[in-house]
Amino acid sequence: MTPQETHISVIDPISPAIERVKIILFRPFTLGKWFVIGFCTWLAFLGEGGGPNFNFNFGGSQRGGGLPADTVNHVKDYVVANLFWIIPAAVILFLLLIAIGFLITWLSSRGHFMFLHCVALNKAEIKVPWRKFKNQGNSLFLFRIVVGLIAFTVITLLIALLVVIGILLFADRGPHLLGIILMVLLALCLIVPTAIVFALIDKFTKDFVVPIMALQETKCIAAWREFWKLLTGNKGKFTLYILFQIVIAMAVGIIGASVACLFACLFICFTCGIGACLMILPPFSLGFGYIITVLLLPLSVFSRSYSLLYLRQYGTDFDVFIPEVETEAG
Repeated sequence: MTPQETHISVIDPISPAIERVKIILFRPFTLGKWFVIGFCTWLAFLGEGGGPNFNFNFGGSQRGGGLPADTVNHVKDYVVANLFWIIPAAVILFLLLIAIGFLITWLSSRGHFMFLHCVALNKAEIKVPWRKFKNQGNSLFLFRIVVGLIAFTVITLLIALLVVIGILLFADRGPHLLGIILMVLLALCLIVPTAIVFALIDKFTKDFVVPIMALQETKCIAAWREFWKLLTGNKGKFTLYILFQIVIAMAVGIIGASVACLFACLFICFTCGIGACLMILPPFSLGFGYIITVLLLPLSVFSRSYSLLYLRQYGTDFDVFIPEVETEAG
């Protein structure tokens, strides 16, 4: 039976995914297992903004319309007089941020395979999947970097185009309602669809291409070719999948945000407000993110299990749970 002829449902994987969460995390409940799988999950979504974003504003708003003119001039004179070290420092900081971004992307690429390994085989392991999926993780890293650079370039060019159009529209009469409406429509027609396309590439890569890479022990481009055949033959079914994923993401997001906010409030209260300051420091921020990931681990395991269970409906070639069955049978 071909994938096109197979009954594919976005509802059927829900119950098995919930059961998967129970088996992995609660039968039996082992705190050490939670922390190990939680680490793999945290690593997979490192730098992707999966955790809550807290913005504490302890200061009041200033009145008076900005800084005094003499202060602005003083700052300007200082910058001009110290360009000899400000420019090199800015360049070094920019390169450092790029290096950190590359490192985070590399670690999270390996983390996606580690998290997949834990969920697919019901094992709390770090070293084994780290070594086993080294080549696949590096391939995913390169793919994400290239796609990210392409996305940045395309969106930057579109923004530049909008800026040029805006200058031409408002050069004579200044800002006017018709021009503003036209600019908004152009932005919606150009930037929003482009962003959606790249978001879908990222979503399909993590949900389906990564499991195919793990199953076939292949590189990212080869796995994308395999998935592309599946996608083009089942456009309507994957469209329904994406729409249903939006619903799941909303539900998971509400639950996750509520738990994270509750934990943050308790942490701040027990630390007498010091926790609010600690959470903005990188080491404490990373630690806080890890604890939140462990607390929300059932949601993460459900989401990963759901996409894997949906994928296996297209045939045994896409079933990451087969190795587990074979191991138990042996």
